[in-house]
Amino acid sequence: MAYIAPIHRPSSVRHAIKLNFLAPDEDCLVVAKANRLEFYTHGPDGLALQQSKAIYGKVTMLQKLRPAVSPTDHLFIGTDRFMYFTLSWNAEKKQLQTEKTFESVTDNAAREAQTGERCHIDPSGRFMTLEVYEGIITVIPLVPRGKKRKQEPDFAHLGEPQPIRVPEMFVRSSAFLRPRSQDDKPSLALLYEDTHSQLRLKLRELSFSGGDSIDLDEGDHYRGELEVGATHLIPIEEPTYGLVILGETSIGYYDDNTGDLTVEPLEDATIFVAWERVDAQRFAFADDYGRLYLFMLVLDDDGRVQSWKLHVIGQTSRASVLVYLDAGYIFVGSHQGDSQVIRITERSMEVVQTFSNIAPILDFTIMDMGNRSGEGQTNEYSSGQARIVTGSGAYQDGSLRSVRSGVGLEDLGVLGEMEHISNIFSLRSASSTDFEDTLLVTFVNESRVFRFDPQGEVEEVEEFAGLSLSETTLAASNLSQGRVVQATSTRVQITDLDGGMVVAEWTPSGGQTITAASANDSCVVVSLGGVTIVALSIDGGLNLLKEKTFGVDSQVACIALAPSSDSFCFLGFWQNSRLDVCSLSTLEAITSVQISEDSVPRSILLTQIFPDQPPTLFVAMADGNVVTYFMDPSTQQLLGKKSIVLGTQQANFRALPRGGGIYNVFATCEHPSLIYGSEGRLVYSAVTAENATTVCSFDSEAYPGSVAIATSEDLRIALVDPERTTHVQTLKVDETVRRITYSPSLKAFGLGTIKRILKAGEEILISAFKLVDEIMFKELDTYQLNEAELIECVMRCELNDGSGDLAERFVVGTAYLDDQAAVAERGRILVLEATEDRMLKLVCELGVKGGCRCLAICEGKIVAALIKTVIIYDFEYKTASKPELIKAASYRCSTAPIDVTVNGPVISIADLMKSVVVLQYKRGDAGLSDTMVEIARHYQTSWATAVAEVDEDTYLESDAEGNLLVLYRDPNGATADDKKRLNVSSEMLLGEMVNRIRRIDVATAPDAVIVPRAFMATVEGSIYLFGLIAPSYQNLLMTLQSNLADLVRSPGDIPFSKFRAYKTQVREADEPSRFVDGDLIERFLDESDEVQRKAVEGLGVDVESVRGIVEGLRRLH
Repeated sequence: MAYIAPIHRPSSVRHAIKLNFLAPDEDCLVVAKANRLEFYTHGPDGLALQQSKAIYGKVTMLQKLRPAVSPTDHLFIGTDRFMYFTLSWNAEKKQLQTEKTFESVTDNAAREAQTGERCHIDPSGRFMTLEVYEGIITVIPLVPRGKKRKQEPDFAHLGEPQPIRVPEMFVRSSAFLRPRSQDDKPSLALLYEDTHSQLRLKLRELSFSGGDSIDLDEGDHYRGELEVGATHLIPIEEPTYGLVILGETSIGYYDDNTGDLTVEPLEDATIFVAWERVDAQRFAFADDYGRLYLFMLVLDDDGRVQSWKLHVIGQTSRASVLVYLDAGYIFVGSHQGDSQVIRITERSMEVVQTFSNIAPILDFTIMDMGNRSGEGQTNEYSSGQARIVTGSGAYQDGSLRSVRSGVGLEDLGVLGEMEHISNIFSLRSASSTDFEDTLLVTFVNESRVFRFDPQGEVEEVEEFAGLSLSETTLAASNLSQGRVVQATSTRVQITDLDGGMVVAEWTPSGGQTITAASANDSCVVVSLGGVTIVALSIDGGLNLLKEKTFGVDSQVACIALAPSSDSFCFLGFWQNSRLDVCSLSTLEAITSVQISEDSVPRSILLTQIFPDQPPTLFVAMADGNVVTYFMDPSTQQLLGKKSIVLGTQQANFRALPRGGGIYNVFATCEHPSLIYGSEGRLVYSAVTAENATTVCSFDSEAYPGSVAIATSEDLRIALVDPERTTHVQTLKVDETVRRITYSPSLKAFGLGTIKRILKAGEEILISAFKLVDEIMFKELDTYQLNEAELIECVMRCELNDGSGDLAERFVVGTAYLDDQAAVAERGRILVLEATEDRMLKLVCELGVKGGCRCLAICEGKIVAALIKTVIIYDFEYKTASKPELIKAASYRCSTAPIDVTVNGPVISIADLMKSVVVLQYKRGDAGLSDTMVEIARHYQTSWATAVAEVDEDTYLESDAEGNLLVLYRDPNGATADDKKRLNVSSEMLLGEMVNRIRRIDVATAPDAVIVPRAFMATVEGSIYLFGLIAPSYQNLLMTLQSNLADLVRSPGDIPFSKFRAYKTQVREADEPSRFVDGDLIERFLDESDEVQRKAVEGLGVDVESVRGIVEGLRRLH
């Protein structure tokens, strides 16, 4: 049973549209990212996200409709499963509302359009056309027959789709012409290739025929020649009308009134990919090389087109879609680079806003698994700690992206190297200031004070406000009236900020040592050796409220005061893991609870996490568990106990102000975490603060909202995000990063890149292998490939260095572009060494007869997947200085190997058309040659893209149609055929093509619900976590998914089972099989109590238990 959840959601933008969707008088930009819709409004600070919603299907078209009865536009959406629906915005409920759903217009006998799906609405508002299949135009009437739009005050009609066959098969572009009069029939222009590959332009008129049927009559046909590279038709508004035809070498204007075509050549040939109307005469064009153009029609006195001007105004990401926002602002939506908002200036432009996009991910590597790599770790904490580095984008938009999910930490500065810091406290140096400007840093036997000025300059001072600095400080804070309270191991004192005079002092009798202390504005509580607890009142000096000795049998393990209360405190005991809420006046228990049977409380904190809810009590146990309660302020009762494993050691808590009286909690342990409230739930999220030992809030004038963090080595100031997000760092490479590998020992990446340059109008591709530093991302060295040779794969491995030892090597596989004779070499395998000064040196090379598509290492030998064959090579030294690659074994594939993964002697191959085959490598005995034996095969047709072994005899495969398959082999099958057959255990439609799957091996708790097994990266910029479900939870999660699928409706009312059902050109299932979609499961937490109750019916567990399970699943990624 398989589980999948997104780490990074799709970021590629292919479709966008502007309409009045959220409000009648406010423009809204709708952006489609795979199966997500994002709604933005444009303000002074740029685009602001207002709403985001997932739909059950990948968006292939967007269009706007305005029913006469609606004050706002409706949004028409088409998906890759040929489902179509319209949405409106319900302003009262603040949610999307489905207005009309069309049943699928699928035609299984027709071929899908090769040039993309298109949707147009005719300018008179009578018809909408869909072009989904070649030779078929589907027409949807927007008004009933016999009625024109303007005569229909209560218009809200959307007719049934009517497919109309046309002989124009390969249509490159289409557009509705603007009508010259109200009585003109809607005219659809088609730019298409005929059967002789000649480009033609034809106009067809739409009209109602008998009944409600629609005719698409043949109209004008341009008889002249069109440029072969013409790609776009642009309809022109009045007064000129007609069409502009964009080509690679020219731009033409077609006058539909006279039938004449006027053509002017371009100064430089280019490939236009997107256009957008600025006004009636000006347009923005984008080309394949990221250039943005401004195009303007020049008219004569009669309003006829005389000529035009075309200017390059700047460089952007390669655009998929352009949307004119307003006042010179244009949204550039990109699939292979960051999306941007640009502002047009005089003959130029400037980028004013950027939206990160990591699509398409061609390859990725896992730099580290963060906290998961710790020895002895037994909790399944958060794969978000993993740092994934992707090769993203293409050509001039190519980049390296470092992706990490969690709470971000931005270092502002390091105070200095300091070891053995035990605690930090922030203080104000004057009662008149609102900013904290002083840090009290305490060590085992001393305390040090650092003062900050308003510019952020820092100095260490020898004396501050009379504080005792010759011993360790256990607690310190500012009080009212310009005073400071400090508790050390020998005393508690209140001093004056101005003169440094000791106002009041209390010392324990008999020379006892203070081992713990807690203070607030009105009280101090101290523990003397864990045996005696003393409560002191700060009002009027340090007056004894109560002293109580608990005895050796019930020693106190930890103490804490509420932030603002003077009536009770918290005591945690070693014995029976007891926690008492005690009255400060008597130190008797008001409430007592046993927290655990296995551990003891070691740290306590009460703080306000949620607005308008009781405060939350956090208790850190010695074994790494964190237990939380809600506390009733009036009765001091502890309610709603919950527990979570943060690590294997106790956590220490510090409250960080979030604003409005609300706090986050920073927990320092071997897995630093930020605990915050979101949608009524506590969220535990990993913080990228390795080695943090203690923290405190430090809201200084120079560093507002910052924190001070002590590690085992230094003290630093940093900004911590208030909640978890996905952090993406970008390194522009300006070349396609086709392949990537990582060397931990070199602290460097090996990149296989492809650069595209234009020379005299001709595209030239240059490929290279680069060594890049992991920290500075500085290029260390480059190994340039031959002319017309492209990099296909790279691998880091350890090979024999000639002396019998292993040394790190990079292996590169290449392929040649040009058509050479079949006997000549079609590719090379290169073995490169990184020298001590991190320069690349060629160790050996081998010419091969087919391009080398993939590489792997199997028992010290190199596995190379060529164009049709998989070959194992020995890396041998014939002489002491010159190694060679010697062919040891080979296997011929059914079609072509696409991906290879190795585990021990088992080699799994993803085949281009024939799914997955599993081989076993056997070394030859007694002089016999090595062999590769086929031990299993999946006999279903599948256009595989990637494969990984995710468990013993279990394989995860992705295909080119966006499906995922989990295959398993039964080595104990009844027959030989059973043993050699790969069977499907799980299958689903992901809806995005996966480019790479990387296996991960992580330690999980014995009772883990999910065992993470792989990361997957897609063309749309998504990164997914794949896991296997523990057998005891399989029925629960499958039933929960089924219940939620019935209860949770998606926009368009598309059934979840249909959305996730496996689908290829060969076979289509009715629902996903034994696959759990984490996105749907996690929506359980966002639903109402009533929906949650219905969702757990039949599960045999209560809502709270399921909520705990799902919260644990959410923390996984």
